[in-house]
Amino acid sequence: MKAALVVNCVLPDVDANLAAVLNMTKDAADCGADLVVFPEAALTGLINNDDPSHDLPLGQTIPGPVTDMLAGQARERRVWLAIGILEREGERLYDSAVLFTPDGEIGLKYRGITPHWHGRTANSRIYGQSIDLSKVETSLGAFAFLICGDLFDDELIQRVRDLHPDWLLLPFGRCFDDGSYDQERWDSEEKAVYMGRAKLTGSTTLMTNYFADKNLRGGGFGGAVIVSKDGSVLGSFPLGKVGILSIDL
Repeated sequence: MKAALVVNCVLPDVDANLAAVLNMTKDAADCGADLVVFPEAALTGLINNDDPSHDLPLGQTIPGPVTDMLAGQARERRVWLAIGILEREGERLYDSAVLFTPDGEIGLKYRGITPHWHGRTANSRIYGQSIDLSKVETSLGAFAFLICGDLFDDELIQRVRDLHPDWLLLPFGRCFDDGSYDQERWDSEEKAVYMGRAKLTGSTTLMTNYFADKNLRGGGFGGAVIVSKDGSVLGSFPLGKVGILSIDL
């Protein structure tokens, strides 16, 4: 399997972000990717502020017009396409991820289980989590999702181990408080922590983080990494840059 982990630049313009996602999917497919993975909240960034009047319009229905476009690109380019999306269902908002099949179907949908994507005082009737964790069997192996902070929940790690996916997809959205793209800090303070948590899952973990200007609320320092079952790094992409990490797995 050839995997492409995409680090896209998230702008305040959702339409521009969607256009970039579609174009970068095309670029990855043209380079032979079988699987294309985008970050958490790749169309908006984590710009939610716990105000429903601001946050609910950020959400996309799944399925809906935007996911139909993503599904169409997956079908046209014959790739598996994974992406994190803020999902709206009625008056509820979720931090979700979707895996589209090369036939343009939704092969797997996951709603984040831990609540770290919103503030502690967010209205629980609006800001939702799931309890469901599943996998999908494909010709490339079995896939499962976690999102960002889910990786640091010991119970979820054990549930992933019990599920035995071949590939764990981890869209995430991480930034430093000072808005920097500090590669040395990532390498010395955080990378080993993420690698250790990924190793605990017992699956090869593909994680990618969106890149955004530091003035975008919640806006991420980028980077991507693939961690093998034994905890070694199979490939990585630097912080502070837009691009694609391509690797044969």
